[in-house]
Amino acid sequence: MRVLVTYQMSNKQLQASTDLFIRQFKWPRIVAVASVIAICIFYIGVSWPDRAVPLPPGPRPAHKSSGSLPQGFSGLTHLLHWPLTPGDGGDLLASTSPQTSTYHLRSPAQTSYTLGGYLEAILIARDHQGRPKAHGGDLFRAQLLGPDLKAGVPGDVTDLENGTYLLTLPLLWAGQAQVQVRLIHSSEAVGVLRGIWRDQWATVDFTGYFRGPTGYEETVTCNVNPLLIGEEEGTCHYRDEDSGELWFCARPPTLPCDSLVGHSSGRYWNVTTPHEEALLARNVTNKTLPQGIPPVWVAQENNRSLVLSPAQPCRPGIPAPRPSGFYHQNVWHSLSCSSRSFSTADSILRCLAGHVVHMMGDSTVRQWWEYLRDTVPALKPVDLHATYHTGPLMAVDTTRAIVLHWRTHSWPLRSLRTPVAALHSVVRELGGLAGGPHTVVVLSLGAHFTTFPPSIFVQRLAGVRAAVAALLAREPGTLVVIKLANTGYKSVYGSDWFTLQVNRLLRAAFVDLRVAFVDAWEMTSSLALPDSIHPGRCIVRNEVDFLLSHVCPT
Repeated sequence: MRVLVTYQMSNKQLQASTDLFIRQFKWPRIVAVASVIAICIFYIGVSWPDRAVPLPPGPRPAHKSSGSLPQGFSGLTHLLHWPLTPGDGGDLLASTSPQTSTYHLRSPAQTSYTLGGYLEAILIARDHQGRPKAHGGDLFRAQLLGPDLKAGVPGDVTDLENGTYLLTLPLLWAGQAQVQVRLIHSSEAVGVLRGIWRDQWATVDFTGYFRGPTGYEETVTCNVNPLLIGEEEGTCHYRDEDSGELWFCARPPTLPCDSLVGHSSGRYWNVTTPHEEALLARNVTNKTLPQGIPPVWVAQENNRSLVLSPAQPCRPGIPAPRPSGFYHQNVWHSLSCSSRSFSTADSILRCLAGHVVHMMGDSTVRQWWEYLRDTVPALKPVDLHATYHTGPLMAVDTTRAIVLHWRTHSWPLRSLRTPVAALHSVVRELGGLAGGPHTVVVLSLGAHFTTFPPSIFVQRLAGVRAAVAALLAREPGTLVVIKLANTGYKSVYGSDWFTLQVNRLLRAAFVDLRVAFVDAWEMTSSLALPDSIHPGRCIVRNEVDFLLSHVCPT
């Protein structure tokens, strides 16, 4: 089966088709999402009604009946709610400052606190002149840390939308605990990010490589929307027959559209003004607030020094509490199920014996494949003569019948040059799996979608959700694990604020399917470690251990 269907359209034809499409589907409100097209139109038409930019022709979904998302997912405006910042944010000194914002205990300090209780604090946001803010919308991150115990847990930050925030931090280990608060982005900076997400069709582009029969090559610009390419002469239009998604490249000067052989990252666009760049500058981004609360002491409870994980084994479909877990001695303790530690190569091999693991998505889940390859000598990499950073990659242990696969998802993908033929959609890969109790699927989506409006990610989610639902319908014993996006970038191209929205959509898309989640956001925001899109070995080890806790729950 041909995966890509290509054809050429002029810009005038594209615009006419787009305008017709918008006229046909400009509904006042969509209550239920029944197809990929409806999802995209609903999001842009309802969530941000001031957008008047036409859309490209919508793809036909690969699975019509199972492609609709849960009813709660149709309320995208609610899912992506964030308090608005009044005014235009033109005064830099009026933006929230990490140096002048303060926090304090909500109640008088105690000599010691009870294990399993909570610590509450009030945070007052202030601008650079020390004036209290009168509105919310800042992105603060709170942690409770136990440096001597290598412990940490994310706190809950409730925006009261009046310039104050309620911090709630669970007391999950006995001993010393220290509150730490960081300003990731001021409300004014979030306003910049929100505007870019709403008004920009993209903040990056890509390069397509076309090759003729003699080896002669031509390169052009490609993207998710034909009107982003900026070419007047025409457009090459590609449709993935499995996912229904569309991709567009400018027409090469002499070569035909079906001669596309390579793909790579292109340019990062300049989408900010000097004032906006100042709001997102390093000196005001991801900065720790002055210490507002002295270290507290948490007493043991009935000779227990930790809040214990639940006794129930880790299974798909278990609701996730907040927080979903915490670290102690650099080991993640789940609060949703009885997570296990796989500290030796033999324990990992015993768990994975007889399993085929398919990891699909971005490079953060490739780290899982690399961790298992590097930790377990018996897992031998197989040279598939593929581009390493996009895959496919494979490692096997033939004695124990273990196979580990990883491959990246298809475009949009920021990468070095890679063959187009190697860029398989996740929907295509899932559709080719028989599934069963020896099949494990791990999906990591989101990191490459923060440079586009959320409708592009919603479209991807609709197709992937349909494929996951079909896989679980034909083989309910298949284990499907969704890795949430982790902390890392702090720019207009991949901010943590974008990642929070992506994770909200990920959870909503799969909430009613029997899948498991690995909350990489919390696992990368609990310890006193620098944020990195590619976290260190300690974090990756705990993420993989939680995956294996679902493969081998007992």
